[in-house]
Amino acid sequence: MKIALITDAWQPQVNGVVTTLVELVRAMVSAGHEVHVIHPGQFKTHPCPGYAGIDLAIFAGKALWGRLDALAPQAIHIATEGPLGWAARAYCIKRRLSFTTAFHTKFPEILNAALKIPLSWGYALFRHFHRPSSGVLVPTNGVLRMLEQRGFRNLRSWTHGVDTQLFAFAAQARPHAHLGELARPVSLFVGRVSYEKNIEAFLKLDAPGTKIVCGVGPLEVGLKERFPGVRWLGLLPRSELAEVYASADVFVLPSKSETFGLVMLEAMSCGTPVAAYPVDGPREVLGSGHSQVTGGVLHDDLLQAWYGALATPRHEARSRALSFSWAHASQLFMGHLVPAHLGDRFVSSPVKAEVVTPLS
Repeated sequence: MKIALITDAWQPQVNGVVTTLVELVRAMVSAGHEVHVIHPGQFKTHPCPGYAGIDLAIFAGKALWGRLDALAPQAIHIATEGPLGWAARAYCIKRRLSFTTAFHTKFPEILNAALKIPLSWGYALFRHFHRPSSGVLVPTNGVLRMLEQRGFRNLRSWTHGVDTQLFAFAAQARPHAHLGELARPVSLFVGRVSYEKNIEAFLKLDAPGTKIVCGVGPLEVGLKERFPGVRWLGLLPRSELAEVYASADVFVLPSKSETFGLVMLEAMSCGTPVAAYPVDGPREVLGSGHSQVTGGVLHDDLLQAWYGALATPRHEARSRALSFSWAHASQLFMGHLVPAHLGDRFVSSPVKAEVVTPLS
């Protein structure tokens, strides 16, 4: 199948949405599909205000429409609600083409935290964006129910996966060669150092040992000054990041607005249990207390969650991560796609595996 995937989040950006899309495309190409990624690097860009490292396409509408006309895809998926997403949405409506979308990030919460824009305004805008979509892919059932309550329609349950070979299991937290001897236990946070991540809850956590932060973002400079005792590692290659996950005793996710939280799966795959608040993403990723195996502990008191995670066997965290695969996630994704042209049907036939954008 020839698929056009339009996204405002793509390499060299580093975040969970980019990782999700790169792995999804890789899995679809491996399955024999022809995937064309349309992303900001193909257009003139401008830095996103307040978010260093994220460049957005500007004045891209005409060029994007030309690309899609020339491509004539069988299915169109709009992954993000940024400038390219809006341009692709307008194209599909004008050409009377069906398409799917995805809800990856609670941007209304980010806008509320950063700019004090009321949540109702943000969700009204996003509801308008997704209204023409034939299927809005949502990574957790909790987020799906929340969006239903806010008037979103055509919602479809999806999920994500983890590369369990890259993020290999460590039966014991092992020292990291470049970090030297660290006071144990080691607590780790991986993610953007930004408003929506609630990172101060991690930095202020009265837990013994050493705290490590991997990531960059708009709050980084100020927080480094306020918390000099924390080890700040910035952005790391994924192979080195896997080693840092394996060196930690507990992974802490302080965010209360995660739609999924891919970093939790990566930590759990390495055997590092997770401490998090009982909110949408962590509930689905870690599993509830009724599950046979959980990847850590959820609690309204993050310190209690931390102590509970510290006592969680590493093999249980790994077992929970093994229940998520990109092959399964890509199959679900393909099942939610719709033919771009009304009346067309998808035909299962061998096609040349191709992706127009290198994934390395």
